[in-house]
Formats: sequence, C-alpha cells, structure tokens
Amino acid sequence: MRLVLIHPNYHSGGAEIAGNWPPAWVAYLAGPLKAAGYTDIHFIDAMTHDIGEDELRARIAALKPDIVGATAITPSIYKAERALEVAKEAAPSAITVLGGVHATFMFKQVLSEAPHVDAIVRGEGEEVFLDFVRAVEDGRWQADRKKIKGIAYAEDGPIVATQAASTVKDLDGIVPDWSILDWEKYIYIPLNTRLAIPSLARGCPFTCSFCSQWKFWRDYRVRDPQKVVDEIEDLVNNHGVGFFILADEEPTINKRKFTEFCEELIRRGLPERVKWGINTRVTDIKRDMDMLPLWRRAGLVHISLGTEAAAQLKLDRFNKETKVEENKEAIRLLREADIFTEAQFIVGLENETVETLEETYRYARDWNPDLANWTMYTPWPFTPLFQELRDKVEVFDFEKYNFVTPIMKPDAMDRATLLDRVMHNYRRFYMIKALFHYPWRGRGFRRKYLLGCLRAFAKAGFARTFYDLGKVGYWGPQSKEKVDFHFDDTRQIAEAQMADWEAMADRKARAAERKAAVRDQVKAEKARLAKLQAETKACGGVDKVEV
Repeated sequence: MRLVLIHPNYHSGGAEIAGNWPPAWVAYLAGPLKAAGYTDIHFIDAMTHDIGEDELRARIAALKPDIVGATAITPSIYKAERALEVAKEAAPSAITVLGGVHATFMFKQVLSEAPHVDAIVRGEGEEVFLDFVRAVEDGRWQADRKKIKGIAYAEDGPIVATQAASTVKDLDGIVPDWSILDWEKYIYIPLNTRLAIPSLARGCPFTCSFCSQWKFWRDYRVRDPQKVVDEIEDLVNNHGVGFFILADEEPTINKRKFTEFCEELIRRGLPERVKWGINTRVTDIKRDMDMLPLWRRAGLVHISLGTEAAAQLKLDRFNKETKVEENKEAIRLLREADIFTEAQFIVGLENETVETLEETYRYARDWNPDLANWTMYTPWPFTPLFQELRDKVEVFDFEKYNFVTPIMKPDAMDRATLLDRVMHNYRRFYMIKALFHYPWRGRGFRRKYLLGCLRAFAKAGFARTFYDLGKVGYWGPQSKEKVDFHFDDTRQIAEAQMADWEAMADRKARAAERKAAVRDQVKAEKARLAKLQAETKACGGVDKVEV
C-alpha cells in the first residue's frame, strides 16, 4: 500500500514573510500510519518547493500510489483540488482524499466542484484516515464506506456524510513522524534557524465569532507536557530546530499544564538551545503575570496577542470576552518580562472607516508592542460571523480568503482605499520602529531578534510579496485607482452547500423562536404571580403566594 501526501502549492503575502512553515499535519498523520504498518509513505511539499503541475504529475506517475491525500485551508482549496485532479491524471486507479478545515465544513461545496475527489476526511484526521486506508487496503472502501465514520463522498449524485467520528481522546498516543519533512527548507527568518510547529493542546473553550478552530477541534484537550517536551527535544537533537511556535490557539488556558511544560523545558536545559513563541489572550497574561518570568526562562520570547480591535464594540461583536484597556496592560507586563509582543488587529468589516483605521494606529502607538499586524477580516464560510454578514459578502473566490485581501467592502470606502489605509498604518508604525526602536532596544538577543523581524519585513517588501502588493499592483497612494484584486467572479456557492446553509439557518431560527417563546412564557408567568401576590397583599393576605 503506497500513500502519497501533498501540501498544495499556495502562496499569499501573510505569514510567509517570516519564513517557510513546516506542514505539521503530515507529521501527525504519518506517525500513526507508520505505527500501524503503513511505511510506504511519500510526502510532496509543493508549496515550500514551489512544485508546478508538470513536475507534480511526473512525480505521482513515477510513484504509482494507491492513495493520494491532500489538505487545505480555505484559501488553498482550489490548489488542493487541482493537485488531486493532477493525481487522477497521473495515476487513474489511485483513490484521492482531501482533509482539512475547509473540506470538513464545506464538503458539499468541494464534492460539487471537484468530482475527482473520491472522499473527504472530516475533522481530525489521524484515526479517520487510518480507518479509511485500512478499508482501501482490504478492498472494501466502496462497499463499506457508509460504515467509515467521519468521511463524506458523492454517491451517484447525492452527497453522503457518514456519522461524525469522535475526537481523538488519547493525544499522547499520537507520535508524529517529523522525519518525513525536509528540514533544510523550514527556516524562521528573524533568527535564521529551523522552525517547527508542534502542539500542546487541541481545541479552544472560547467561541470567537470569526474563528473556526473551536468548531473544528470541538472539545478542548491537553497533552502530557513531558510528552510534548520529548517531541521538542527530538526536534532539536535530530532535526536542528532552533525555534518553535506552539500550534495551539491558546496554550496558556490550562495554567497548570503550561507551567509544567515550561518547567520541563528548563529542567532539560532546552532554553539554551531553542526559543519559542505562542498565540494567546490578553486575559491570560493578566491572570498569570506572576508566571511571566518563568515563561521567559523557559525560552518563550514572542507572544502574539489577539487584541483584535481598538474599539470595544468590535471586541463584543467578535465575542472576544476581553476589554480594550486590558490590551495595553498585557503588553506592558510582557515588555517588563522581556518577552516580545505582537498586537493583532482585525480590520475590513462593513463598518470600517478611515477614522476607525486611524484609531487602530493610535492604539498601536500607545500600547507600543514590538510588532503590529493589521489583518483583513476573512469571512470563513463556516463561522457564526459569516452567517451574520452573509448578505454583505460579495466575493466567493476562496483563493483570496487569505487575511491580506479585502474580501468585505466597507460601506464607507472601496477596497483599494482600505488596502491603502492599512499600508499607511504599516509604513508609519514600522518606520518609527526601524529608526528609533529596533536598533537601540537593548543588546544581544533582543536587538538581534528585532532586527531579524525588520529584515523579514524588508525582504517581503522588496520582493513585493508582503500583503500580495505585487499581485494587486499597489505601489502607494498614487496607485489606488489601478489596484486589481483579480477576484474570480465565476466562483459561487454550490447549490448543495447553499441548501445545507439554508437548512442550518432554518434550524437556528426555529431554535431561537423556541427560546424566545419560552422566555416570554416565563416572563408572563412571573408577571401573573406578581399580580396575584399584589392582589393577595391588598386583601390582607400573606406575603407569599405558593404555587
């Protein structure tokens, strides 16, 4: 049984400016497969190696695989679909499988537009994909596919989704195969060292309206910190990793486990050999302010904060459960602990204005983080905020859903003006940092890291890959009228997917109506009892009415 796994060749001017990111999904998928005896696994990282269709076709034809699998987030979905189409052309008898967050929630869309995709793995892939591979090997994939939990497929027209598989309960039982990656290619530019993306936990207990991670992972689970440090020690010793970023949405949620993780890193002397970064919430920084020195001793040097907005109204809309004033305090605490801070702002909703964008800049200057990012709101088509804004979403070209392209058109400006104002914020913020901050901020590691971040920005800016500026033709305010985002207007939501959305919306509407009816009944009953009690007291009765 020969398996070929493909990371699609998709690029955008967002996270890639910091370096080449190792596709951790293939390591976590290959580990359980090899443990189960499937050792003939080949990985093609078409993104990192910039592999075109002709080379991909030749490599697949030479390998003659039984199964070809790929993954996709929303912006890479078309590249993933095309990669599997090329696989079918090169190896017609191979079974093609697609996984990832987009395919999980948009399987009806994918199967409608990509008939060459034989099956979709929905949700976490380690256990579901292993079951699928066993079914293919046994020759029962066609006959028994309705019994395989967690997949979807098209069956002579109708699209079938089998019963959802449970989430992986024993995360510590998953031993990733990091050797499947070509480590020389995964470099973190600020430190010019190899980069890894392991995970401490899966899931998130918060339900931010613009995010899909809490829906994809479903329940929150934390690994044994010692097992995670074992994994990091292997990455450092055997693969030369010098920097890692925890893949978790918020690894500090479980304070006890995160503290154990930091203490174990220190106990093994790893902070002298590897530094790391995380994403987390400002509320956790305030809660754990006494632990920040420990975090820094453990090698944690960079924290990206989901500050998200400079206006409380937006934070409430995002369901962030945080306050604007908490952002400044969290950044101050991290600065005092000698941990680099990165503030994230989500911009580009329908109510964005020149004034609100200017407000985010003023807050960025006032809070004074080391780094700031203005991220275009991307309406993931499987999030609550998308359902709220759906009538205002005009672009369904998912390849542009990449955090740097303005998918939404604000009511008060056009998309080119939105991009120009965001670039205006970037220019001002990083000009001040480059002239008055980074070169003079301490010595040794701090100065090296900040200048490395500046180098990454400069490299992306010179190549015009930052924010896809070269692709859209933006050269500054004078070029606004010529900016072209190249939206593919032929891309639309498939009828099957739309029907699914409408059914879901109807179910939510009926549920909301039922809740409202119950609230009205409770309110009416309370009013009746209050009136009865008042009448009883007026007649000289007891103070309390028993029912």
